[in-house]
Amino acid sequence: MAQYMLSVWHDDEYVTDFTTPEAQRAAAQVGAFNEELQRTGAWVFAAGLHPVSSATTVRYASGGVSMTDGPFAESKEQMGGFWVIEAPGLDAALEVAKRASAACEGPVEVRPLQGA
Repeated sequence: MAQYMLSVWHDDEYVTDFTTPEAQRAAAQVGAFNEELQRTGAWVFAAGLHPVSSATTVRYASGGVSMTDGPFAESKEQMGGFWVIEAPGLDAALEVAKRASAACEGPVEVRPLQGA
């Protein structure tokens, strides 16, 4: 089986306050989706990410390494979390991504992993 990363995208500074009713609903939906992935054997790994403001970018150039606070890319949307799944092919991964998008109520990008 091939492995795919399903990445979840949010506005630049998405809220990680899980005390709101909307966030609790989304967390419950994602939790149920995670349980489905585990039950069906598609689950490999998943994680949510802190907002992009917590990022540090490390760059190698001209024989040296520099570090800067913030994201690598300047963008209005940032990756907020991801799943790594196993699926028999792209069509199956896209079906899983449809359910992922519904669970997290946002866009999900699907990309195959190299060598997996």
